[in-house]
Amino acid sequence: MKKSEVIYKNQNFALVTGASSGIGLMYATELASKGKKLILVSNQEKEIAETAEQLTQKYNIETIALYRNLAQENAAEELFLYCKERNLIVDILINNAGIFFFNEFVKTDIKRIELMLSLHVVTVTKLCRLFGEEMKNQQSGYILNMSSMSAWMTMPGIQTYNATKAYILNFSRSLHYEMKPYKVGVTAICPGAIDTGLYGLSDNLRKLAVAIGVSMKPQKLVQIALKKMLKKKKQVLPGAINHLFVPIIKHLPDWFVLYVIKNLKQFQK
Repeated sequence: MKKSEVIYKNQNFALVTGASSGIGLMYATELASKGKKLILVSNQEKEIAETAEQLTQKYNIETIALYRNLAQENAAEELFLYCKERNLIVDILINNAGIFFFNEFVKTDIKRIELMLSLHVVTVTKLCRLFGEEMKNQQSGYILNMSSMSAWMTMPGIQTYNATKAYILNFSRSLHYEMKPYKVGVTAICPGAIDTGLYGLSDNLRKLAVAIGVSMKPQKLVQIALKKMLKKKKQVLPGAINHLFVPIIKHLPDWFVLYVIKNLKQFQK
């Protein structure tokens, strides 16, 4: 039996945040298809319950659906305590929950800024701390944190988003070295554009973006991420073309950034 099969089919759980839709749902589905028991967390109560039921029926696995607002102050502690009290051992932690908005910083409601900081920084850090200690004690485990290619960008309109993703990337890389002696893997996945409805492109443009490698299908992203996670890679930048983009986006010329600022209003919601 392959190492991955042993990990997926043991009696421990994979915990996936933001699991009711998008990439989080794809993580849950891919793990379920491998026979992994799941703890699925989302702030969409109806959707997460339906997701858990569907995955249980289709793949004959144990799933636990938890309706939680991970932006709340003690969300990470309460989630960890829930698992601890029920003796649910988590050997795969996937920090996927997050939000995205494009807006001028001083015109963005402070509550939205707080929400992003809570989801992308505070809760991710706390979950890594709490479940990471358990994994360290067990001398095994995997943590997968969702960063972004925007972690290398200096771009108006997404200033809070790319800053939080840069935090996740650097935090994960540092934690990777700390946890390596204890046989715990910490991986940051840094995708570029993903083929979802987020960007408002037509079907033809979405197909073109995928065909030329600018965009990636969510299922492919998840398969790459999980494969690299099991190999305990420090960071993953999926897609060959993205490796070409990073040096460019790290050094965007001022005229381009100023052009974005000038046209920012038309993108604001």
